[in-house]
Amino acid sequence: MLCHLSALAGFVVPFGTILGPLLVWQIKKNEIPSVNIHGKAALNFQITVLIAVLASIACGIVLSVICIGVLFFFLAAAIGLASLILAIIAGIKANNGEDYKYPFSLELVK
Repeated sequence: MLCHLSALAGFVVPFGTILGPLLVWQIKKNEIPSVNIHGKAALNFQITVLIAVLASIACGIVLSVICIGVLFFFLAAAIGLASLILAIIAGIKANNGEDYKYPFSLELVK
């Protein structure tokens, strides 16, 4: 559960959304087997979200010239809000002992 909810550290620490799950996963993966599964899932999802937000902001900056770029800034905010909601849902599922597969998550860490 802590792997998923540690992503909320991004509200306090820059890049905490990635550092939180990474630290919890690295410290506890050998002690608790389920942390290995949940840590990888949380880390993969947070990296995917970071890539999506950065791409959306970049497109927003480039397309601001033709006034459609503003929509990409709203898209970046929506992605961030979805990340927050999905991390909380995943934490609740992990607390209940269930595995949670994030939607649209790239498998970057194996």
